[in-house]
Amino acid sequence: MWFNGLLDLSVWQLIAVTLVMTHITIVSVTLYLHRHSAHNALDLHPVLKHFFRFWLWLTTAQNTKEWTAIHRKHHAKCETEEDPHSPVVLGIRKVLFEGAELYAASATPETLERYGQRTPEDWVERNLYSRYKTLGIALMAVINLALFGVHGIWIWAVQMMWIPVWAAGVVNGIGHYLGYRNFECADNARNISPLGILIGGEELHNNHHTYPNSAKLSRRWYEVDIGWGYIRLFQLFGLATPKGYRPIAHYVPGKQAVDVETVQAIANNRFVIMRQYRKRVMEPVLRQQKALMDDEIRPRYRKLKQLLSREISLIKPREKEHLDTVLERNEVLRLIYEKSHELQALWRQRGLKPQDKLQALMEWCRDAEASGVRYLEEFAAHLRAYSLRPAS
Repeated sequence: MWFNGLLDLSVWQLIAVTLVMTHITIVSVTLYLHRHSAHNALDLHPVLKHFFRFWLWLTTAQNTKEWTAIHRKHHAKCETEEDPHSPVVLGIRKVLFEGAELYAASATPETLERYGQRTPEDWVERNLYSRYKTLGIALMAVINLALFGVHGIWIWAVQMMWIPVWAAGVVNGIGHYLGYRNFECADNARNISPLGILIGGEELHNNHHTYPNSAKLSRRWYEVDIGWGYIRLFQLFGLATPKGYRPIAHYVPGKQAVDVETVQAIANNRFVIMRQYRKRVMEPVLRQQKALMDDEIRPRYRKLKQLLSREISLIKPREKEHLDTVLERNEVLRLIYEKSHELQALWRQRGLKPQDKLQALMEWCRDAEASGVRYLEEFAAHLRAYSLRPAS
């Protein structure tokens, strides 16, 4: 019948086709717009690149330059008043339900000029994709109606809602509000789920903000980045080349000499180093000190555990008062907390020469080894064993 369209599919077949098409859209966003265009973490074959551009024009009316510029600005101004879509600043409801509107409002000429460099400006982009942005989604509606009949209406509606809900709302909203953190990066980014399947791997948002130039978003053995799976598949056929997904830090068991390569290695692997510091030093020392804490402080042990390793710019004033009170009363906790910030100063201080950084690291290790805190002494020996990964 004509109202079932040319394909005349069953309801379950229509649902399956819809899920496949929306999944292609997600893959186009995460591989082409995000990892390739915005972060230059991935090279794509021209044919695959243009397929993604064409598909996004049909299903989202999304302009490559606009998306890229707004996302780069998000990273540059994250969690500030200039962030295009921060739930920390704007509130979770605003970002979750008005994510698409926030994107549209952020696409100013100034933003596009400053952050939209190295994006397509060929004839097709100028005369079709950018000039007639809504023509693509109108064409998609016609195609859906022809193929699926009246069902094409709801299929088209789902396609139009997919990216505003999942990418603009969930990733930009929940991804900076709720979830777990592998690394204490300088913003509130969180991993929504260890299984990065539904949104193409973008669920691993804390990992991405920690290593924004990595084509691979998973970092733990239990995390799944389906986008990385597609990259590997395309790589087999010469259609994709990932860049910068392997850490350059290299652990050499038995190495005891601290050298410039040690400094470079731990600086480039700094988020992992600080995660190790939390696991190897802060947590075991805190467990030891728990019995010595005042009755007033002990019930807030779990909160204290979080605050000791939290990025300092994310600590709220009331939490800072609580932390300072504990550190004033406990000399050992104050020592390991201060040593963590001294270690971070190695890569946060700008303008230091390599030899100055080397001297600072050597002094840090000597002080740690003379501290009388066993876990701190062991961690100093652990740091000495780092070097740069040998060239393959």
